[in-house]
Amino acid sequence: MIQEVIITTRHPDGRAHMAPMGIRHTGQHIIIAPFRPSTTLDNLLAGRSAVVNYTDDVRIFAGCLSGRTDWPLVDAQQVPVSRLAESLAHTEVELETVKEDPERPRLICRPVFTQTHSPFMGFNRAQASVLELAILVSRLDRLPMGQVLRVIDYLRIAVDKTAGPREQDAWDWLIERVVAFQTGADGTRGLP
Repeated sequence: MIQEVIITTRHPDGRAHMAPMGIRHTGQHIIIAPFRPSTTLDNLLAGRSAVVNYTDDVRIFAGCLSGRTDWPLVDAQQVPVSRLAESLAHTEVELETVKEDPERPRLICRPVFTQTHSPFMGFNRAQASVLELAILVSRLDRLPMGQVLRVIDYLRIAVDKTAGPREQDAWDWLIERVVAFQTGADGTRGLP
């Protein structure tokens, strides 16, 4: 099973970095597997620690992918990395082993501290749709645009029916990112 979370790491110069990422739990370990190139990968290899933040605020996922990364952070308990102040829970991890791969190395991490901050009250369908769109946006350079647009049309149904203000903001930020990619306005190649 893959869980969608926000990973916080620390740059060598001390700045915090956050990124949405899917993780896996295997036995007593958490596996983080970022695609190369990745600031999260570089920071985790350099600092050997991270925080796994569990949140239901999909704006943070969308924000990380659309240049909105000014979310409140606080110090973690056991590792020198910040955590999201508004997370429902968080797990602090230390890197134990790296399984090298040219595209997507697997970082095997040992949890050293976990804390719950607020109860999880469940997702609505719009939150799930925003998470799916966030995953697509993180892979725009690897997926055919026709496929992305078809999935967006399907996901939009749940957003139109169940989104609150947070989900609508997150959706809009991600759609802006898709449009910028399509037109090349974000400095990417855009559509062929």
